[in-house]
Amino acid sequence: MASIKPSVPKGTRDFSPTEMVKRNYIFDTIKSVFRKYGYQQIETPTMENLSTLTGKYGDEGDKLIFKVLNSGNFWNESKLKEYEERLKQISYKDEEGRDCIKLFDLQEVFDLRSKIRELVEPEKALRYDLTVPFARYVVQHQNEITFPFKRFQVQPVWRADRPQRGRYREFYQCDADVVGSDSLLNEAEFVMIYDEALSKLGLKDFSIKINNRKILSGIAQIIDKADNIIDLTVAIDKLDKIGLDGVIKELLERGFTEADIDKIKPVILLEGSNTEKLQSLRLALASSEVGLKGCDEIETVFGYIEKCPLQTAKLELDITLARGLNYYTGAIFEVKTNEVNMGSIGGGGRYDDLTGMFGLKGLTGVGISFGADRIYDVLEELNLFPAAANQSTQVLICNFDKEGELYGLPLLQQLRRQNINAELYPAGAKIKKQMEYANNKNIPYTVVIGSEEIQSGLLAFKNMETGEQEKLSADDIVKRMVGKY
Repeated sequence: MASIKPSVPKGTRDFSPTEMVKRNYIFDTIKSVFRKYGYQQIETPTMENLSTLTGKYGDEGDKLIFKVLNSGNFWNESKLKEYEERLKQISYKDEEGRDCIKLFDLQEVFDLRSKIRELVEPEKALRYDLTVPFARYVVQHQNEITFPFKRFQVQPVWRADRPQRGRYREFYQCDADVVGSDSLLNEAEFVMIYDEALSKLGLKDFSIKINNRKILSGIAQIIDKADNIIDLTVAIDKLDKIGLDGVIKELLERGFTEADIDKIKPVILLEGSNTEKLQSLRLALASSEVGLKGCDEIETVFGYIEKCPLQTAKLELDITLARGLNYYTGAIFEVKTNEVNMGSIGGGGRYDDLTGMFGLKGLTGVGISFGADRIYDVLEELNLFPAAANQSTQVLICNFDKEGELYGLPLLQQLRRQNINAELYPAGAKIKKQMEYANNKNIPYTVVIGSEEIQSGLLAFKNMETGEQEKLSADDIVKRMVGKY
């Protein structure tokens, strides 16, 4: 039998031990902040019923859902053959060669065709995102949940997209949402969560951009183009990429007039502090009740943040921000680092009636997501992963023979009981090989046990980075390691 070249499906990846330590550093940091703010972790199944997912992401999104066969191929094929053979047995050809079925066999035909459909038509699908499964979870468990319900979720999702650089078919999402509360304190806390988590990860220059769907609706209203809000926002959302002239050209192509653009232009080009931008917006949107309501909501969020100043982030009102416009109904967030040329590393916003698609109406919510893969790339480029993120074992106990191996076992247990990650290299290998093992795994400290060390009770404790070596007792080695970690 010919050997098969090992590979993974396109759009998926293996993660090495080194990569996993770094990924877990990101996830653990973000999770710790979520928990600090009262968010509880849930998980939903890898598979959802196909009916749960379809129709929630639009026609294009539905095409990217990975559908799952109902059972294994062998069972499918054998049963399918059995049902099809039975259909042939109870059918006959009429004089004109048409397939016919006797009346008393009709019910069996209906049953057989239904069974065939169950086999060949998938009823399940891989999770496309974490939001729709979360909505399903809330409705299904509504009698067990305490509202407002603050949840976070870090799990992989799957999309049948065309794989390319930075775009995968399997990737992780890192979401937090609160449902059952319309308080704008939630929006302010998400700003604080972004600030704290990204600061903990070592970023020193990043912006949290905020806008409000109501402000965008107000802009469309003042030019009497409420029905063209999508066209308006799709164009102005490209301001950074195509510039003002490009935006104007696109608006004209989408049916907006020069008069419309004269009214929109001052709003698009808002400058100054957040307070000055809000003042200008209030003047521009004076005739739009919904637009002014959006200004009030933004101002309320800014007021909360003034009471809880941010550690690192720059909070910026950006009215060109329109991510997922059809989806959001209030605040819209986007986070960008200013240290690396990278797209957004986070985003979210408020949505009304998230659970309405499953029959539970009127439950408002707001949520955000961290772009873990992009954050990984940013930390790697800026060399921000701590040294500990490159190591799993903190000390390696080396030995020359079986006697040294047995002598090292109690020390190994002492270290582990103090939550020090420790390994004992099995006897039989040369010391050089054991040291190479420590270097290859970035283990910062080694302990060498030979006959001399066993007799004296003083073990050779070495700092692998500096090369410094000293003789210490087992108890002193444990104390030294506990002091370092």
